[in-house]
Amino acid sequence: MAVPKRKTSKARKRSRSANWRLEAPNLAPCPRCRALRLPHVVCPNCGHYAGREVVGPAREKRKKG
Repeated sequence: MAVPKRKTSKARKRSRSANWRLEAPNLAPCPRCRALRLPHVVCPNCGHYAGREVVGPAREKRKKG
């Protein structure tokens, strides 16, 4: 079984975990409606991808009752 020869210092341990962070997603403008969207994903605003309509445009949800 592997056993460390020396204690890991606080600085070494904390500098290892200092690189865990979130990054903002890369957004690209939709060529049709210019809304920001994720690359290689259907536009949530107009429903187009690769020059054709894949999904109908987003509509507001109706409240039931």
